Amino acid sequence: MNASLTFTVTGLPAPQGSKRHIGKGIMVESSKNVKPWRQDVKFTALAIKPDNWDTAPPMALSVVFRFQRPKSHYGKNGLRPSAPQHATSAQLGDIEKLVRSTNDAMTGVLFDDDRQVVSVNATKRYCTQGELPGAIITLTALI
Repeated sequence: MNASLTFTVTGLPAPQGSKRHIGKGIMVESSKNVKPWRQDVKFTALAIKPDNWDTAPPMALSVVFRFQRPKSHYGKNGLRPSAPQHATSAQLGDIEKLVRSTNDAMTGVLFDDDRQVVSVNATKRYCTQGELPGAIITLTALI
């Protein structure tokens, strides 16, 4: 079995937010972007999953979420020296909720249940030149 797997997902990382009640016991996601993000993660995970990948052991997750820089980070001469590296804007979501949506997408694909993820290292940052928004995900089986 492979003990570690690293892959890149291209897309807009979206937080798994709260659900809202729309009536008659029906609950829907607050974020309209979470479903496309979970699909991006799931389909990428399915495409790269090795045949001998064991979905049963405890897992360690490392993920770097990458976001597009706002236009305000750029001046006439390119990226402003004062432009931040880390993405802290409220519109990008809390890191815990980003991890939750990403874990939910990998459940049933790379691990049986997201409670198997016993260690998390997560970062939010802006894309560097030439990068696309998305995430770099490393999942390590702790065997």
